[in-house]
Amino acid sequence: MIFEIASENRKGDMTKKVQTAISPNRQEDYPEWYQQVVRASDLAERSPVRGCMVIKPWGYSLWENISRSLDDKFKATGVKNAYFPLFIPLNFLEREAEHVEGFAKECAVVTHHRLEKGPDGGLIPAGPLTEPLIVRPTSETIIGESFSKWISSYRDLPLLINQWANVVRWEMRTRIFLRTSEFLWQEGHTAHASAKEAQERTLLMLDVYADLAENHLAMPVLKGKKSPAERFPGAVDTFTIEAMMQDRKALQAGTSHFLGQNFARASQIRFQNQDSQEEYAWTTSWGSSTRLIGGLIMTHGDDDGIVLPPMVAPAHIVLLPIFKNEAETPRVMAYVESLAAELRDQSYGGRSIGVEIDDRDTGGARGWDWIRKGIPIRVEIGPRDIAKNAVFFARRDRGHREKTSMERNRFVSEIPGLLAEIQESLFEKARMFRETHTREIDDKKSFYDFFTPGGDSEFEIHGGFARSHWCGSDGCEGRIKDELGVTIRCIPLGKAAEAGRCIGCGDPSDRRVVFAKAY
Repeated sequence: MIFEIASENRKGDMTKKVQTAISPNRQEDYPEWYQQVVRASDLAERSPVRGCMVIKPWGYSLWENISRSLDDKFKATGVKNAYFPLFIPLNFLEREAEHVEGFAKECAVVTHHRLEKGPDGGLIPAGPLTEPLIVRPTSETIIGESFSKWISSYRDLPLLINQWANVVRWEMRTRIFLRTSEFLWQEGHTAHASAKEAQERTLLMLDVYADLAENHLAMPVLKGKKSPAERFPGAVDTFTIEAMMQDRKALQAGTSHFLGQNFARASQIRFQNQDSQEEYAWTTSWGSSTRLIGGLIMTHGDDDGIVLPPMVAPAHIVLLPIFKNEAETPRVMAYVESLAAELRDQSYGGRSIGVEIDDRDTGGARGWDWIRKGIPIRVEIGPRDIAKNAVFFARRDRGHREKTSMERNRFVSEIPGLLAEIQESLFEKARMFRETHTREIDDKKSFYDFFTPGGDSEFEIHGGFARSHWCGSDGCEGRIKDELGVTIRCIPLGKAAEAGRCIGCGDPSDRRVVFAKAY
């Protein structure tokens, strides 16, 4: 709950400080604030398995809405869903040297196929496998094996496949949703008869991710190409959408890869073209994950918990009946139930309005539960409201004390519009935050000052997106990363050439790129 405490400012005066529902708040300790929001919002919790998470019903419903929206968008472009094994033979990864090198340190390996009692009565692995199996970190190689059997002619192309699955990457430092040893995702894989067609598909899927991020998650993103150093292992080109979080770090929210013929050669994905000549297919892969939930938290969350965009919220409205005694209960609940039915007959964002009814006798704590969980609209209904045929409601995108009374029929009819207003307000707030913390920087000292808090600097607030020139050399990029922990997030798409000097070495440059610290 929120309450006020006395604190002393720098001049020694006693002032009132608002204690928030989440402690510490974002300014005090952003990483810990994030962990506390995850817990208080009832999204997920740590599991007994190190580095893994249990996604709770509220969090999983959020993921279902995200994945359903994304799945619909995939299918609208001709993609079909399939499923491939969790286990990948070691020799499959060995076929693509650059790919396996990129994932080798994160692989979980199965070496035995049964357990037996040991001398002390405990269980020990037994039955060594002939060949170790890798628990899938990504599925290019095993999907490539299937593609090599499914494709023989240009008539079999394009092949457009997606799978929803879990993957394992043995992370040493984990954070729920952002980086866990096991997480949920989708990975799309396509094969084409020409490089041009594969490149077009790569960019089409990037547009799908950007559409989801901006129009469903209310998360503004930059679309761009990764530098060679940040490219997906084995890809010819990697494209990304990058979002700014409230600590001004970047989050890679989705990637789409043009793989050229690299994986087709490794997996022998060949076809006979229209001239009856055999050639290797051109392939792509693209993916997004439960990391999107972490991005949503850090884009919209405040010091009272998560704030959910209505397009993906597990429910849109919670009805909170209020009665002082048992005699009032039947009348209030009848009003609440009938209102819920009317609201559920309305729709927003392609689905029926989701309504929760919370009649727990927990006083003010009940309302704060839903504030922390980020539900877009809270509605209080008591005898006085019923007498006026009205509702008393609050929007999660506004202050918790800001509440409005509205005639019932008007509220029901206007609810889709209210939800649309909330969705738009969240996007605009996030967009303005990104614009405020994006700088064009052309000299090295200012660049280093921008990413280095403290000391003599022109910047009151440090960090964000720096749009600066880069000469294209791995050396400059690597030196900036080593010295500042800053990486090139993307080379923005659609930006005209612009002459300048590299922020790292001063050599001529024909483009600005986006630098930032990142998750």
